[in-house]
Amino acid sequence: MIKGQTILVTGGTGSWGQKLTEVLLEQDPAEIRLLSRNEYAQIAMQREFNHDPRLRFVIGDIRDYRAVEDACKGVDVLFHLAALKHVPVCEDQPDEAFKTNVIGTQNIIRAAIRMQVPKVIDVSTDKAVDPINVYGMTKALGEKMMIRANWLSEVTRFVCIRGGNVLGTSGSVVPLFRRQIDEGKSPTITDKGMSRFFLTRTEAIHLLLKAAEAAVGGETFVMKMKACKMTELASVMLEHAGRPSFDYTVTGIRPGEKLHEVLISPFEAPRTYQYDAQYYVILPEHKDKSLTDQYSSLPRVNFSEYRSDSAMMNKPAIARFLRAGGYID
Repeated sequence: MIKGQTILVTGGTGSWGQKLTEVLLEQDPAEIRLLSRNEYAQIAMQREFNHDPRLRFVIGDIRDYRAVEDACKGVDVLFHLAALKHVPVCEDQPDEAFKTNVIGTQNIIRAAIRMQVPKVIDVSTDKAVDPINVYGMTKALGEKMMIRANWLSEVTRFVCIRGGNVLGTSGSVVPLFRRQIDEGKSPTITDKGMSRFFLTRTEAIHLLLKAAEAAVGGETFVMKMKACKMTELASVMLEHAGRPSFDYTVTGIRPGEKLHEVLISPFEAPRTYQYDAQYYVILPEHKDKSLTDQYSSLPRVNFSEYRSDSAMMNKPAIARFLRAGGYID
């Protein structure tokens, strides 16, 4: 579905955006527009991709409706990745998080409908489920707005995807642990009992493309995701660096942090289906016939909640996962 199409990626110079661009270019699109506000990041990415003529870098902020509308002209598929994502930053500046994650998302919806973009894929997070922090609350609002938008247009279809922590992205804990270990410091863990979902950037991109290809509009796609205790993660990385497995520091839980994350809540589980061996799909509360017809033959999930502490990796599995992500030899 990408060949010959014009693609818009908001937040396209971030780590998700760069990996997505790399994969999309292999499918021969007509053009990929990368909308971001970081001039330096755009120049660096342009050089990284050897000035590929199919890439068009657009300076703009999703808070600016006019910039978003201009970027949407003639677009076939829109991947919405731009967001303020760092939990402490959003806690300290909730007004800025709201402007980007809520008002910015509203601008995406309005512009996509006005420019008749056929499909919009919104990238969300496990923190949007039963949110307790500003980041999660703003992303939960973004999800609600995106799903509702399907009833505002007969042309543009909107779908959400949810993921956990992506290895290698800015703010991810794994690069932080790696840097601390390389510098001879102890990895910092906020609570010994904490667990998190993880996926590689390749897995994250596959989830994006699956949603882009399969979505009818109104669904939320969730990947079956690996999870582990943070102490186990730090121990594996320490052991592979030749250091004692317990050589980490517990700093205390931060404002807005959860002990465990949730990808599918008890409220959502009754309308969640097993899409295939890799994905779940959550249908909206008020689903139309097209959604019912598309997914009625699928089995419902047999759990009441999908939590990061429900089925965690052991140390050998964590090591394999980190090796696949390039974080240990």
